Amino acid sequence: MLDNVQKELNRFAKYVVSQSKANLTRGKKKSSNRLYDSIDYDLNVSPNSFSLKFLMEEYGKFQDKGVSGTKKKYDTPYSYKDKMPPPNKMDKWIVKKNLKGLRNDKGQFISRKSLQFMIARSIFRKGIKPSLFFTKPFEKAFKDLPQDIVKAYALDVEELIKFTTNGNNKR
Repeated sequence: MLDNVQKELNRFAKYVVSQSKANLTRGKKKSSNRLYDSIDYDLNVSPNSFSLKFLMEEYGKFQDKGVSGTKKKYDTPYSYKDKMPPPNKMDKWIVKKNLKGLRNDKGQFISRKSLQFMIARSIFRKGIKPSLFFTKPFEKAFKDLPQDIVKAYALDVEELIKFTTNGNNKR
């Protein structure tokens, strides 16, 4: 029934998803591919309504909007207050970035466990800078969406009127 509206919403959602993924790649925020692979959308169109949801890993919102640290603040709704990110979650990232054989000021090797703690503490203090990998393409595409939807809806109504006035609605 709302074929043109559905096409327009699909076009909008595909653009947002593809640009968000491209922004992750350009911003070098694609270390494990988990977030990149999770970005998708769910569109449901019925004769009386439609819904569009964008999907991604939970931590994607923190990468997009950023997180204020205890020492460095960003314009974001999220912040670290008294709980540090879990150091053991840094392990895969450390391996992926090939951070091994690091030494401290005295020339001693730093254990992986210590490195995990230092990275988690740094994130806790400095926060996560907003990347807006999702927000920017969404806002850009959303500006044109209302008029595109109105045009598509007008086409759907026009097709419905043609269908009903030409006697094509008989069973």
